[in-house]
Amino acid sequence: MKFSVLFFFVALIPGLCAQPAAADDFSQWLATLKKDAQAQGIQAATIDAALQNVQPMPQILELDRKQPETMLTFAQYLSHVVTPARIEQGRKLRAQNEALLRIVASKYGVAPKTIMALWAIESGYGHAMGDYRVVDTLVTLAYDGRRPDLFRAELIAALKIIGQGRLTANDLKGAWAGAMGQIQFMPTTYLKYGVDFDRRGDADIWRNNADIFASAANYLAGLGWNRNETWGREVKLPPRFDPALLGLPNQRPVSQWAAAGVRRADGGTLPASAIEGSIVAPDGLGGRAFLVYDNFRTIIKWNRSTYFALAVGLLGDAIGN
Repeated sequence: MKFSVLFFFVALIPGLCAQPAAADDFSQWLATLKKDAQAQGIQAATIDAALQNVQPMPQILELDRKQPETMLTFAQYLSHVVTPARIEQGRKLRAQNEALLRIVASKYGVAPKTIMALWAIESGYGHAMGDYRVVDTLVTLAYDGRRPDLFRAELIAALKIIGQGRLTANDLKGAWAGAMGQIQFMPTTYLKYGVDFDRRGDADIWRNNADIFASAANYLAGLGWNRNETWGREVKLPPRFDPALLGLPNQRPVSQWAAAGVRRADGGTLPASAIEGSIVAPDGLGGRAFLVYDNFRTIIKWNRSTYFALAVGLLGDAIGN
């Protein structure tokens, strides 16, 4: 499970402060949480140290209610995320890490360009990992957020990571929703898909490129990535295209889309193919349209955002192999 990583957008938008939680209610909630964590095998000393003096953070609740897809059009989003500077930097970093990326790609079946795009969008190639204490943000969202059960599970996972002894609660920092490291894994994702690729003792997604690239590829492969297919392509829709045909549920062979008048972005004919795809147009029929395949659906599983998945595909194609 992933959440939107573009916290730098929403952090710039002022909002009203949430009302502080009642102290007695929170204390009772915290006591129950500690019992639940112990029941899952986490040592009491670990729990007490991690949760010492923790309090809900109103600013986290404000950020949780201001996701980019409710604030920006896709065109606006893309102008911030897929930039010439980011493409150029991605090409340079890909070249610098070419040997490692090829080894990772061979093992997990995920092309270097896709790994680079995820790295770029999730953290700006490691420059924007977030500096919130993950325990604090997850306590806030588990206690008073929109999805308390989900974030409670992430909080328990974070305590398990701390209980492994490699990171303290103060070391475990990330974005406002609890995503960590240069590829912004939630704690449950880290526990399941984090890879100690160079076998140095732990999956270091904060500092170690081998572990960062391998963990990203391992996660995408685990979600169903098909190494033999691409994510999709930009297309040109015919006049009077039926808007009811838009969306992921409307899946049909590329040949049928071609017969319906859908063309490549340059106006050329779509390839004769039985592969099935869907048409998405996040800004409506007046904006850009894309024919997307199953690998696009896999990226959606990484982060349930059409904006995000399209940006990964487009940025990866621009960076290239």
